[in-house]
Amino acid sequence: MKKQDRIKQADNVVFFPDLDKRLTEKGIDSLQQKKYRDAIRYLEEAKELDPENSDILFGLVISYFEAGSYRNARELAKEMLFKGIGDYMQMVDLYLTILIQLHEYHEIVSVIEALLDEKEVPREKQDHFLTLLQFSRRMAENHIPVPSDEELLKMEEKSEQLQELNLFSLQDPKEQLLLISKLSNQNIRPFMKDIKAYLIAESGHPFLKTILINILKEQEYEKEVEVTKFGLKETCVPALLPDMYSQDEMVTIISLLGNEIENDDPVLFENLKSLIERYFFIAYPFLLEPGSPEAWAAAFHLTALKYHGMNEEKLEIRGKYNASTEDINLAVSKIKEIEEISYPII
Repeated sequence: MKKQDRIKQADNVVFFPDLDKRLTEKGIDSLQQKKYRDAIRYLEEAKELDPENSDILFGLVISYFEAGSYRNARELAKEMLFKGIGDYMQMVDLYLTILIQLHEYHEIVSVIEALLDEKEVPREKQDHFLTLLQFSRRMAENHIPVPSDEELLKMEEKSEQLQELNLFSLQDPKEQLLLISKLSNQNIRPFMKDIKAYLIAESGHPFLKTILINILKEQEYEKEVEVTKFGLKETCVPALLPDMYSQDEMVTIISLLGNEIENDDPVLFENLKSLIERYFFIAYPFLLEPGSPEAWAAAFHLTALKYHGMNEEKLEIRGKYNASTEDINLAVSKIKEIEEISYPII
C-alpha cells in the first residue's frame, strides 16, 4: 500500500484513504454550483484532515466570502498569508478584496504600505496597488470607527440602562456614538424629546442622525419626525422608511456601474460600492437630487476615478451613462458636499 493510501487514524476515528481529496472535490463542486453552505461544510471537513492544503484553504476562503461570512474569510486569508500558504500575491489580492467588503480601510493601507516598503509588489501590479492605496487612505480618513466590543462593555459597566440622553453635552463624536448605541438595546420612546431635538438641530452630525433614524426604524417608531441635513429639512415616519442599503435609487446606481465596469475592473467596482454606500448612509433618509440614476452613476464613477488619481473625459463618462452634463455636475457637487461635511468629526 502506498504511503498516501494508508488509512489515517486520529483520536480513535478512522479516516479512509483519500477522504480529504473527495471532500475537497465535493467542496469545489458545490462552490462552482454556488451552493456555498455545502461548500463550506465539505471544505471545513477536508481542512480537518489536511489543515495546510492550499487548494482546500483557498476554496474555503472563497466559499466564506461568497456566503457573506466575511470575517471568517478575513481570518483564514490572514492566516494563510502569515503561514505562507498558497500563491502569495493571489492571497494578497483576495485578502484586500475581503477588507474592502468589510470597509477596513486602515488595514488595507497598512498592508499595501508594508508591501511597498518591502518591495514585494510586482512591477505590473504597482499602479493597481498605488491607486488602491490612495483611495483607501481617503476612505480611512473619512471613516467614523464603530465602537469596539471593549468600548461598548465599558459603556455598559457604567450604566445598565441609559437614564438620560443629552448628546449636546458631549463634544467627542465617538462618545456620542457610544451613547447612541445604548439606545438600540432599550425602548427609545422615553428619549424622543432629546432625539427630535438632535435630529432637527443644524449642529447635529448627519452620520449620527442616520444612526438615530435607523434605531427609530428598527423599533418601528410610527410618528413623524423632522430631520435637518445639509441645510434641508424633511419630515418622515421612521417605521415606513426603506432599509438603508436596499433603497431603489442605490440598487439602480450600483447596477448601472456594475454593468459598465465590474468585469473590467472589479476592485474599482468594489471601491465604488463603498463610496455609494457611504453617501447613502450619510444622506439617509433624504432622496437624491437630481432624480436621474444615470447621472448619479456617472458622478460616482468620475469621483472614484479622481480619488484613484485617474483622469477620464467627462464627455466620455456622460456617453457611457447617457446622462446630461448639468445633472452630472449637480450630482458631483452633492457628493463633494457630503464628503466635506463629514470631515470635521473624523
